[in-house]
Amino acid sequence: MDPAIRMTGVTKTFGRMTAVADLDLEVPRGGLYGFIGPNGAGKTTTIRMIMSILFPDAGDLSILGRGSALDAKDRIGYLPEERGLYKRMRVRPFLRYLARLKGADGPDLDRRIAAALGQVGLDGVESKRCDELSKGMSQKVQFVAATIHAPDLLILDEPFSGLDPVSMRMLRDLILEEHRRGATVLFSTHVMPQAEEICEHVIMVHEGRKVLDADLGEIRNRYDPRSIRFEPLDPEADTRGLASIPGVERVRADERGLEILLLAGTDPAATMRRILDATPAACLEISRPRLEDVFVELVAGGGGATDAHRLRASLREAAEEAPA
Repeated sequence: MDPAIRMTGVTKTFGRMTAVADLDLEVPRGGLYGFIGPNGAGKTTTIRMIMSILFPDAGDLSILGRGSALDAKDRIGYLPEERGLYKRMRVRPFLRYLARLKGADGPDLDRRIAAALGQVGLDGVESKRCDELSKGMSQKVQFVAATIHAPDLLILDEPFSGLDPVSMRMLRDLILEEHRRGATVLFSTHVMPQAEEICEHVIMVHEGRKVLDADLGEIRNRYDPRSIRFEPLDPEADTRGLASIPGVERVRADERGLEILLLAGTDPAATMRRILDATPAACLEISRPRLEDVFVELVAGGGGATDAHRLRASLREAAEEAPA
């Protein structure tokens, strides 16, 4: 069976700026993929080419086995980064109209609309005008619009923008429910912890180029830092002796406590037992690589500590500025 999305050698330029460069991308049917990178990395341009809103300057793509999303539009659900409701329409007629455009008409359409709005916590808004909705409510209505026809492929561009933490958790659960139903899901975000919570597979892009394409399990194995996270039970405890424990390469402090780096071939479980024998712990766990750490290593690994610090700061600043 053809993959849900296939892109080969796709390039898109705007004047002298290359937004996407020679991109190969394949999303199998039934996949749950995160498309991640900082703002300006080329994520939205790529998604717009997938949706045939933009067309590549070079390369080939296919969507659900068709040469264009236009040929498979009834089987695709799309939540764009730039939200757009028909502001003067009321919510029920708006959703009814979009469902019918996707061929999802039927005698139970109004019932399905009411049930879907209830799932996102919007009971009773069917009669409100779209321009009366808050940003978060508008976001939820557009998610309903993207899924009301039970699409085979669901593409979400920065889906959590504008949502409070409770609504973010709700939307995360609904995305996972769509995936369990059988939908292929591709969602983009510049907030990398969001991808870690949801996706099975990650595609990282930076300055229009793909820098990583792998399952989360493979990423953790490949970029395993071989380290242990440790916080002593007594904040005043003398931890200098930890560096002399067999298998410990070095100990360094950061904002989260102590990170104990291990020599290659060291058994983490045995080392953790020795740490506990030396100093009682409030927290002791094997450290797992975060996507932010992997991204910084890939992009700024050869540029020194200054470049890595600058890139990490820009990622965190963008995440903090994301509307909520």
